[in-house]
Amino acid sequence: MNSKFKNDIGICVPELMMPGRDVELTKWACVACDQYTSQPDYWNKVEEIVGDAPSTLRLMLPEIYLEKEGEAERIAAIRKAMNDYMATGTLTNRGEGFVFTRRSVDGKTRNGLVVALDLECYDYSKGSTTLIRATEGTIVERIPPRLKIRDGAPLELPHILVLIDDEKKTVIEPIAEQLNKVEQLYDFELMMNGGHIEGWLINDEGMVRSIIDALTALVDPNKYGTEMPPLLFAMGDGNHSFATAKANWEKLKAGLSDEERENHPARYALVELENVHDDGIVFEPIHRVVFNVKIPEFIDALKAKLIEQNGDCEIEFYDCDNCMAKAQAAAPDGAHIIPIIIKGRKGLIIVEHPAAQLEVGTLQNALDLLIKQTQGASIDYIHGADVVNELGSKPGNIGFLLPPMQKSAFFRTVVFDGALPRKTFSMGEAHEKRYYLECRKIEK
Repeated sequence: MNSKFKNDIGICVPELMMPGRDVELTKWACVACDQYTSQPDYWNKVEEIVGDAPSTLRLMLPEIYLEKEGEAERIAAIRKAMNDYMATGTLTNRGEGFVFTRRSVDGKTRNGLVVALDLECYDYSKGSTTLIRATEGTIVERIPPRLKIRDGAPLELPHILVLIDDEKKTVIEPIAEQLNKVEQLYDFELMMNGGHIEGWLINDEGMVRSIIDALTALVDPNKYGTEMPPLLFAMGDGNHSFATAKANWEKLKAGLSDEERENHPARYALVELENVHDDGIVFEPIHRVVFNVKIPEFIDALKAKLIEQNGDCEIEFYDCDNCMAKAQAAAPDGAHIIPIIIKGRKGLIIVEHPAAQLEVGTLQNALDLLIKQTQGASIDYIHGADVVNELGSKPGNIGFLLPPMQKSAFFRTVVFDGALPRKTFSMGEAHEKRYYLECRKIEK
């Protein structure tokens, strides 16, 4: 960490590697590796677009190929491409700085700030109270296959999105008013319906200090009404990639002296910060459908489990939509209300005194146990209420509709409840995810 920007909040001003001026950026930037994992046609089309041009496609492994035949050769090719791009000037060192980004896609525009975060300030374990935290449960089994790619790689390139709770818009938004003072790094159309992206280099010492000071001011143990360990940076997308960076650092630092650990580049991970209050960020609900169950028995068991976990629960079905709407309106304030769909009928789960902050937590805590106990049962996570209604109406299935998570409740819920249930929300569709663009050296 540069000593003049030393701080206690885990922020590092990264030394950036950017594509040279002759690189065609539309071919350079590719979507996050963990997208389109069941759609080989997508990645085949990207191959066609890129051809022999320099591209981040050569610097990462799409997860559709993870743990498949030829993986070792692909990883070796990634290492070679990284070294070749640095040796030939395809990637150039632009010095230390942040990058202010502006992404427009599907009629929404969101702003971000590319920074490096200190992995020493992050712990993905359940119950973590670090400044940087996972927001959904981390599946540790997903880390080792990804670690093979990062271990020994000279570069990192991020698709990780990290959220801050900056309701007064003091950190990222003020930069937009000063862009005439700084250098624009890029301005182009992303491939495969990714929208438009712009980026500016923020390396003015005064601007950098102002950003760090504004982030520091967000650290408040009493921010949510009760003294709690402060949460400054919450994973929005790419938690398993950040966890892999952490695992790589833990492995590497074991062989380093205290002095070497202090400033080793692998101690930090490049991410894009976004403000959860940015109008361009939309949290979309992810619904549930349970398959292959005996409906009456499963619903009785679900009710019993919800009562056990929350102290009360009613599950009622209605003959008309109007009756159901009246029942929903009559539910007491603070109750969790979850619409349920079975063949030929619709109903409501009403939990008056929920133990969890969110409806998804109330439901998932019960379903996790029941699915394990019900032979042959399975669960899927669904975008779109119409799909849930269709699937839930089939024999042996039950659909559950969940409300969108309020962005204003996001940080409060993680602080008080810990990591959210998996598949709580989605920050946009696959083509809206972050594209690889900036790079950073992680080898000495």
